Amino acid sequence: MNPSSFKEKDLQSVIGWILRAGVLISMSVVIVGGVLFLYRHGQGRADYHEFTGVPAFVHSPQGIINGILELRGQAIIQAGIVLLIATPIVRVIFSAIGFVLERDYLYVGITMLVLLVIVMSMLSGHAG
Repeated sequence: MNPSSFKEKDLQSVIGWILRAGVLISMSVVIVGGVLFLYRHGQGRADYHEFTGVPAFVHSPQGIINGILELRGQAIIQAGIVLLIATPIVRVIFSAIGFVLERDYLYVGITMLVLLVIVMSMLSGHAG
């Protein structure tokens, strides 16, 4: 893409495509995981007297990857949720790239600040 021909409408189009694709991909991954989970565990009876929570393997990226390789439905569902969370982060990154191409450095700085806040919130584990 030539920076001189890059327009704000192009940026909005790319960002819209990223958001739509991210949601559709994550939704598809969650559906596949849900079907696999129901195929393996759909015949079981739920015991509502004891809360077991989610298995430990979906709490770490390595556990999710191993679970996906083993075709575990809960790991695939968790991966879809991670993709859904990553979609707006990718949008912010592409916004920054678009602002660089537009040579709008004030908005590049603001977008990078927003990205820094998101990353720091994820690393610290604090929300809000």
